[in-house]
Amino acid sequence: MMMMDMLNILIGMLILIIGVMIGVAFLTLLERKVLGYIQIRKGPNKVGFMGLLQPFSDAIKLFTKEQTYLNYSNYMSYYFSPIVSFILSLMIWMLIPYYFNMISFNLGILFFFCCTSLGVYTLMVAGWASNSNYSLLGGLRAVAQTISYEVSMSLILLSCIILVMDFNLVKFMDYQFMIWFIFLMFPLSLCWMSSSLAETNRTPFDFAEGESELVSGFNIEYSSGGFALIFLAEYSSILFMSLMYVLIYLGGFEMSLLFYFKVVFISFFFIWVRGTLPRYRYDKLMYLSWKTYLPVSLNFLILFLGLKIYLY
Repeated sequence: MMMMDMLNILIGMLILIIGVMIGVAFLTLLERKVLGYIQIRKGPNKVGFMGLLQPFSDAIKLFTKEQTYLNYSNYMSYYFSPIVSFILSLMIWMLIPYYFNMISFNLGILFFFCCTSLGVYTLMVAGWASNSNYSLLGGLRAVAQTISYEVSMSLILLSCIILVMDFNLVKFMDYQFMIWFIFLMFPLSLCWMSSSLAETNRTPFDFAEGESELVSGFNIEYSSGGFALIFLAEYSSILFMSLMYVLIYLGGFEMSLLFYFKVVFISFFFIWVRGTLPRYRYDKLMYLSWKTYLPVSLNFLILFLGLKIYLY
């Protein structure tokens, strides 16, 4: 490969990462605004025009605060797990089938699975390395939850892969030219939506940070930059899960404004759910995963397999 091509790929990646960072910043602002209006208050509206500069002032505040180092923590693991978590959440974004990015992922969905399952380790290590009972409990709960929902998520995705017969995310656009997949598998799309909520530790499945009993969960001992990185990783995952939903069920990737509106709407849905639903009970969450989503996704998988064999 020519040097110029490599440079183009690197520049494309850099632009993408900067775009994701700005998107994450304004997603936090959108969340605070929407939650404000749901609770009949204004939300941030002092810094800049209508609070537009609030995310940036928050970032400056967090990154300039003093970093605390625990005496009894496992220092290296404690320090690096937020950084690894953040890098993993950014790595998944390389999957987006941008035409100018010059990276064609023929096995893109496998890459997605690898990165999301590696994210579990950063949660576990962050909880364990802080050497605090609260963070360990929060980490254990988050890991159990994430692993449970990954099983049903992979089976749901497998149904879509069987329809398309390809791991490349670009192919989803070609197959949804006439009809979106959400009409073909509406129950599965809802399962995927709530599994994404559980996967990103969002309300109503935010047991990792159940403030009432765990005092912020696995990230309790993190301050300043470490906390900001965990926060950024979570919100970048939310944006990416919204993007995956649009790619798989709402017509795939197209270079139009409508695509971005769809992504923003699904991200808004994540926030809307947070403002509306109370927290689930932990054992009910596990039952939901193993006794509801797993059988449903398996049945749909068998149905689509049968359809594929019948049609061919």
